[in-house]
Amino acid sequence: MQLTPKINQILTHLEKIQSFNAQDSMDDTRKYLETMSFQLSGKREAVAMIEELNIPHESHQIPIRIYRPKGKVRQEEPAIIYIHGGWFIAGGFETHDAVVRKLANKTKATVIFVDYRLAPEHPFPAGLNDCIDTVKWIIENSASLGIDKNRIGIIGDSAGGALATAVSTQIGEQLKFQVLIYPAADNQFNTQSWKTYENGPVLNKQGGIEAWKHYLPEQEFNNPLAIPILIKDFKNTPRTLVLLAEHDPLVDDGKTLAENMKNANISVTTSFYKDMVHGFMHMGEILDEVQTAIDEMAEFASQNFETVRAN
Repeated sequence: MQLTPKINQILTHLEKIQSFNAQDSMDDTRKYLETMSFQLSGKREAVAMIEELNIPHESHQIPIRIYRPKGKVRQEEPAIIYIHGGWFIAGGFETHDAVVRKLANKTKATVIFVDYRLAPEHPFPAGLNDCIDTVKWIIENSASLGIDKNRIGIIGDSAGGALATAVSTQIGEQLKFQVLIYPAADNQFNTQSWKTYENGPVLNKQGGIEAWKHYLPEQEFNNPLAIPILIKDFKNTPRTLVLLAEHDPLVDDGKTLAENMKNANISVTTSFYKDMVHGFMHMGEILDEVQTAIDEMAEFASQNFETVRAN
């Protein structure tokens, strides 16, 4: 494994991160991701407005954060729903704030971030249900949100990529595109990339096994809505862009998922980020590739938004 000086700099920094006042191992994991994101994501761009709402539900509320881009040009804007990663057990508003701000400004779309329920407190399918219910709510309330319901896409990274894939198989006919950033597509850990990167960088096999145990009840072990690699029917899946990182244990799972979609006649574009590691989107302070990926996703979104408008 040949890592670049910048990646080695990042890995050295990660080794020194200590979670502040962690209460237990789960709290430590969550605070570690927050600290990493805060220290390595770089400057947070100004956006026109940020709003926080709670979507009412039968037994709970689903928090969302709405990012309005700078330079709003029309009354009804396109929208992107963002589903965050964190092995299904961590992540939230602050861990992905820098990335979402960049996306909003570059795409000129309103980006809606879903703070879905996390395992182990809320195992599958709680988080997935929150994501599906949020998409439906956004479509139903698009007029009051100032959103064009005919121009909505979805983006998910890592565990969020698995959730986005499942959302798209259920209600993807209402979405114009999806972007999957190094998606967590399988829970078997038996690929060549998992053998190569079993102990990192960034992710490790033991941590992944524990996270999936927290997330997935035993009776759901073969549920394709939890494990995207098992999906056979992609009938509702919109045009898809898959971003993969070279030194990522998830890279082979992501390749297989993209290939499965292609075999189901879904329009899929795969983009391979050489030298990158899992989670590189949180490392904009050091890596230029973060902006390259933002630019690529914005171009993909624009093409699909424009295609819809032309129709």
